[in-house]
Amino acid sequence: MSTQYPSVTGPCLTRRGASYLFTVVVCCLLIPTTSTHSSLAAQEQPGKDIFSSRSGIPPAVAVYKGRRVAMTMHYKGAEWLIRNEREREERCSLMLANLGVKRGMTVCDMGCGNGFYALQLAKMVGPQGQVLGVDIQPEMLKFLRDRMEQRNINNITPILGSLHDPRLPKNQVDLVLLVDVYHEFSHPEQMLKAIRDSLKPTGVVALLEYRSEDPKVPIKLLHKMSKKQIMKEFPPNGFKLVKEYDKLPWQHMMFFGRDDTSQPKP
Repeated sequence: MSTQYPSVTGPCLTRRGASYLFTVVVCCLLIPTTSTHSSLAAQEQPGKDIFSSRSGIPPAVAVYKGRRVAMTMHYKGAEWLIRNEREREERCSLMLANLGVKRGMTVCDMGCGNGFYALQLAKMVGPQGQVLGVDIQPEMLKFLRDRMEQRNINNITPILGSLHDPRLPKNQVDLVLLVDVYHEFSHPEQMLKAIRDSLKPTGVVALLEYRSEDPKVPIKLLHKMSKKQIMKEFPPNGFKLVKEYDKLPWQHMMFFGRDDTSQPKP
């Protein structure tokens, strides 16, 4: 969830109020200076890499298909993921009810953080199922393990991924859940290929991203995506749109399956 240096925030709510004090304080740390703007502007050229490749690691990209890539949420902002307001804001339970998870499935929570969704998915797949919790920060996985132990949950496998490889088993995953994390991928093509390779022939990706089409969604634009942009990125990487769910208050929810009639562009 080359080196993509994590920021110390989450997606940064722009609403005010006492209940958002933690978020507002953390967001203040992300306000860029003029020099920061100049540096980013110099880097934000389509196809231009932020970091050079070393030891065979592909270089990260600053801009992908016209979209500026966001920085990864730092583990110090993990409490934002389990904030009390999240259910009211995002209707998480409604999302889970329409995810199509069944008992016995193998489900991946990509960018699992401290396990907000992974712990709930573990109950949904049951003891015969498995949840693969992937994150690029070992601190996040420690939070996840601690919460697993507190709840006596043992059907989650924490996986320390890298910026370009989630380290998933091939052809074994029924569902990969991407909640507000894809827009942070510094290596989108490598990650999408690995995710596609992990899916069973009938497996799907459930992509959730804050809607950039809706100015009322109180999230910074950098952490939003439009349907148009999503469709610019997923089909060229070997995916096809199979279903959408449009009743969440803040987020797109789009399901993509493997498109075996086309191959991702090299």
